[in-house]
Amino acid sequence: MIDFYTFTTPNGRKVSIALEELGLAYNVHTIDIRKNDQFAPEFIAINPNSKIPAIIDQETGITVFESGAILLYLAEKTGKLLPTATADKYQVIQWLMFQMASVGPMFGQLNHFRRYAPEQIPYAIDRYEKETLRLYNVLDQQLATKEFISGEYSIADIAIYPWAAIYEFQGLTLDRHPHLQRWVTTLAARPAVQQGMLVPTA
Repeated sequence: MIDFYTFTTPNGRKVSIALEELGLAYNVHTIDIRKNDQFAPEFIAINPNSKIPAIIDQETGITVFESGAILLYLAEKTGKLLPTATADKYQVIQWLMFQMASVGPMFGQLNHFRRYAPEQIPYAIDRYEKETLRLYNVLDQQLATKEFISGEYSIADIAIYPWAAIYEFQGLTLDRHPHLQRWVTTLAARPAVQQGMLVPTA
């Protein structure tokens, strides 16, 4: 059994999708970041950086925080969603790192300045919208010749999907990125993705 500490964010949903895809049993612990639950001493003991998601694998006693690290842990634990051949494995890992280093931070900043900032700052919105659209282009070009990000369905797809799926929330469209749109639609139809996107319910 895995104890899963999460909230309704793209980073949290990466892990819930992976848990569903892998068929792993888990207990959901909602960490409501709107109420600053992430700063409770009990959660800091699990993740000293006070960010969701995090897991405790009761079977192994291992605690993991940072969503990318959790995806790698779950893939290696089950032997699924991550190739074993070195070249193929690092194809997946590099796109996972692309999500962690580029997609998450840039999309997240656009979300913040467009949706949550106390005042609209045109420079910031323009900067992060341009970078988000550039990353859309990178993904669209990659998917022009591949069904999934790294060829076979993997944790790279799972990491990127919850961020790419919120394009309307960001005030954007995928009309000029048909391959990315096709991929988003394909993943959205997967039962495990649908279920994972509903976790947690609160």
